[in-house]
Amino acid sequence: MIDAYEDPGTPDVRGGWRYLWWLVRCQPGRSVAGALLGSTWMVLLAATPYLMAKAIDEGLEPGDWPALSGWCFALFAVGSFNAWLSIMRHRTMTRVRMDANFRTVKVVVGQAVRLGAALSRRTGAGEVVTIGVGDVQTIAQALTVVGPGVGACVAYLTVAALLVSVSLVLAAVVLLGIPAIVVLVGPFLSRLQGAETEYRNRQGVLTARIADLAGGLRVLNGLGGKSLVADAFHRDSQHLRTQGYRVGAVTSWVQALGVGLPTLFLAVVTWLAARLAAQGDITVGELVAVYGYVAVLVGPVAFWVECGYQLSRGVVAARRVVTFLRLEPLEDRGTRDAPAEPSALHDPESGVTLLPGRLTALASAHPADTATVLDRLARYTPSRATWAGVPMDEIRLPQIREHILLADHEADLFAGTLGEMIAPFRGAGNGATSHDALAAALHAAVADDIAKALPDGLDSPIDAQARNLSGGQRQRIRLTRALLADPEVLLAVEPTSALDAHTEALVAERLKGAREGRTTAVTTTSPLVLDHADTVLYLVDGKLAASGTHQQLLTREPGYRALVARDVEVMK
Repeated sequence: MIDAYEDPGTPDVRGGWRYLWWLVRCQPGRSVAGALLGSTWMVLLAATPYLMAKAIDEGLEPGDWPALSGWCFALFAVGSFNAWLSIMRHRTMTRVRMDANFRTVKVVVGQAVRLGAALSRRTGAGEVVTIGVGDVQTIAQALTVVGPGVGACVAYLTVAALLVSVSLVLAAVVLLGIPAIVVLVGPFLSRLQGAETEYRNRQGVLTARIADLAGGLRVLNGLGGKSLVADAFHRDSQHLRTQGYRVGAVTSWVQALGVGLPTLFLAVVTWLAARLAAQGDITVGELVAVYGYVAVLVGPVAFWVECGYQLSRGVVAARRVVTFLRLEPLEDRGTRDAPAEPSALHDPESGVTLLPGRLTALASAHPADTATVLDRLARYTPSRATWAGVPMDEIRLPQIREHILLADHEADLFAGTLGEMIAPFRGAGNGATSHDALAAALHAAVADDIAKALPDGLDSPIDAQARNLSGGQRQRIRLTRALLADPEVLLAVEPTSALDAHTEALVAERLKGAREGRTTAVTTTSPLVLDHADTVLYLVDGKLAASGTHQQLLTREPGYRALVARDVEVMK
């Protein structure tokens, strides 16, 4: 089984079937062992009727008790050995499935790390959660075909060969009947793939909505929007349930046919063999053997149907994984170094320019427009933005990340202590965050009261996404983390939107002092923050409409005044 620190290899992302085959090729010895054990186990199941026929024809009918005892002992030995084989087969296939499970988890996690900040911009959180919770297990279960699936084919051919020695008619019926059963089930497997694909897609969307609700339920409740979102979630969950019923309906037909058709086939072959025995064409022992052979075939046929069902679901899941693995991070073709001196950032699409060493505020009636501008300036989306006149895409991406920090107000907060959440390397030796730097960042973000209010201060445990803190506290923690990084350029998206007026005024005042002499940009429509900015850039429909100080824009820009002062008469 794959080691936790072992390289999982390079997955084949050309399609769902190829990805499943890659998982098999990654463990060739175990896969071959599973196929051999499964084949031997099923063939020995077919050997039981053969030994019973010999015991009847050569021991019981003629009354030869030594021969009967010998054949009975052979039956016991084969049965005991087959029981051991069954244990080994199951153990080997469990390892095959677990290897596929862990290997898929590793490549998915590795891809998430590789995408980095581009992950949230390329796919939804619900998609990743759905892959981790459901698709990985479904893919692993599909590899059952490696063992019992191959064994079923070998057992089928073995039984057909044994039946040839008994009756050509019976052999022909078995050779033609079993494939006919598989063909009858085939259309249902195709329908299952389509229904399962739609179900998985809806499940991913709903999972993403659950994550959004979990993170913003408190805010929604405060705004009175909880019932509205709950109604939308209810409608989506009803659609998912309806699609789940469709999947269940097809699945029930597949499973019913997988059991019913082989049983019906067993009855037909047994009736035919009984007629041949009554006519004297076969012996009583051969009749017993035929019944046993066909009874044994029920197992392989059921495995075929089950493997077809698991493969159909596995391919759907593998396609989702492959789609995720095909995502590419932001391409880095940069060959130039970042500017040696603090320099201006310019976004031609909006006309925004951030002057070095100044606190600049971007205000717009549509917050998404200003956030998009910062995305382009931080090179998280392709753009024609420049830094010191040099196109951003010509500068090495690691250097951009080293000098420019985009602080998203919804950035992830991982579970741990408060100190670990703010400064992961606090007290870790070289490069560790000093106590004074941490205290200064907490003070600048007005977050020192959070540490003081918790029972163990910075050592107090905090839930994932800091859900045991209020929205305003989470926002100040994120701002503390950004200030502690002390980048040359800090781009903060709505850093005070969840704060009360008193705290917001303190943050605005302290932020300017903490970032003195360094380039800082914030997106906001709060007058308390705008009043502390050196320059305010007013955007309309994503384009720069006016610039100046907060007071200047209030005087000469009616639209700006309406936006930040909530002047209803002016807006009309």
